[in-house]
Amino acid sequence: MKEPSRPKDPAGWNPSSWLSNETTFAIWCITAAFGAYFCMYGIRKPFTATTYEGMTAFGMELKSALVITQVFGYMISKFIGIKVIAELPPYKRVRGILLLTSVALACLLGFAVVPTPLSVVFLFGNGLMLGMVFGLVLGFLEGRRMTELLAAGLCASFILADGAAKSVGAWLMEQGIAETWMPFAAGTIFMIPLIGFLWMLSQIPEPGKTDQSERQERVRMNSADRRRYFMHYAPGLIAIILAYLLITLIRSIRGDFAPEIWKGLGVETTPELFSISEMWIALGIIICSGVFSLYRNNRSALFHSITVCILGLGLLPISLMALDKQWVSPFWFMVLIGLGLYLPYVLVHTTLFERIMAVTPDKGNIGYLMYLADSTGYLGYVILMLFKDSLPAQDDTLSFFTTLCWLVGVFGIGAFLLALNKSDKQVNTQHNDRHCCYPN
Repeated sequence: MKEPSRPKDPAGWNPSSWLSNETTFAIWCITAAFGAYFCMYGIRKPFTATTYEGMTAFGMELKSALVITQVFGYMISKFIGIKVIAELPPYKRVRGILLLTSVALACLLGFAVVPTPLSVVFLFGNGLMLGMVFGLVLGFLEGRRMTELLAAGLCASFILADGAAKSVGAWLMEQGIAETWMPFAAGTIFMIPLIGFLWMLSQIPEPGKTDQSERQERVRMNSADRRRYFMHYAPGLIAIILAYLLITLIRSIRGDFAPEIWKGLGVETTPELFSISEMWIALGIIICSGVFSLYRNNRSALFHSITVCILGLGLLPISLMALDKQWVSPFWFMVLIGLGLYLPYVLVHTTLFERIMAVTPDKGNIGYLMYLADSTGYLGYVILMLFKDSLPAQDDTLSFFTTLCWLVGVFGIGAFLLALNKSDKQVNTQHNDRHCCYPN
C-alpha cells in the first residue's frame, strides 16, 4: 500500500522544509519523541505512586496484583510487537500510537469505576495497549547519523517520566483524588499534550541517502527475514538479550516499588523526590549516549558501548558497598543504582542494536531486535513477580531489591563480556566471508 501524501500545514508553513537544517531537525525529533513517550508513561505509571495499603485482590496485596497484571499485558504486547513493529509501514505509526493510548486511558477509567478485585483486569488492558508505543516512536529515529543522540532524548523520557508520573499521582492524591481514580486523572492530564507531540512526529521525514550510507537502509522484516537475521547473529544477540533480561528485572522492581524502597532506606517520600532523583540519572545517560552519536566507525561504537554497559553494571556492587559503609546517603545510593542500571539499559536501546544493524550486511530494523529483548525481559519480570511472595525477604522490599542488585551486577557483567566476545567474532566473520562494503 502506498503511503499517502503528507498534507501541507494550513498556515502555509512547511515543517519538512524547515527540518532540513541539522540542528533544528535534532531539536524537533528529540522534543517530539521525548514528549510523546513521556506522556505515554503518564498513562501507564501513575498507579505506582501509592501502596494501596490494606487493599487486596485475588489473595495478594493489591499493589502486587496491579503490577503483575499490567506487566503481563505489557509483556504480551512486546511479543506481538516482534511481528507488528517489524512489519508496520511508517505512515501508520502516529495513528497507531493515538489508538493505543486512547484505549489504555479508557482502561484506567474502567479501573476507577469497576470495584476491586475485578478492576485489576483493566490494568491488563492498559499494559496490552502501551507495550508497542516505544517501538512506534523509535521507528522515527533509527537509521540516522545522529540516532544515538535522538534516541537518548527518547530514553531520557522514560527515566524522567517514571518519576514524574509518580509525582503527578502523589500530587493528585494530596488534592483529594481517591487512589483508584488517581491513575485516570493523571492519564487525562498527560493525554492532552500527547496530541501535539504526535503531530510533531508525523512531520519527521524518513532517513536520507547519507543516513543510509552510514547506518544501512532500514526495511520492514517479514517472518522469514526475522528468522534469518536471528540465526545469523544468534550467539551475540542471545548474550545481549540475557543481560537485558537481568537489567529489566531490577529496573522494573526499582520503578514499580520505589515508595517501598525509599521507605526501607528511611526516607520519607514526597511528590518531588521521585522526579529529582531521576533527573541526575537522565543527565548522565543523555551525555553518555550523545557521545556515541559522534562515532562514525560502527564497529568501534558497538564494542565501546558494550564496554560502557559493563562499567555501568559495575556501579551496582560499588553502590551497595558504599551504602553499607555509609559512604553515600540513601538519595545518592538510589541515584547511583539508577545510573548503573540505566546506562546499559539505554545503550541497548540507543546504540547496541542500532550499530549491529549498521555494521552487518543483512537489512532489517531496530524494532525487531528491541522487541525480542523487551519481550524476554518482561517475561522474566512477570515470572519474578508471580514468585516474589515465596522468595526470601519478601516482606522487606529493600532487602529483596539489594539482593537482586548483587545478582544482576555479577551475572549481567558476565553476559556482556560474552556478548563482547561473540560480537567481535561474528562481525569479523561476516565481513570476511561476505566481502561487503558496509560502514565499519
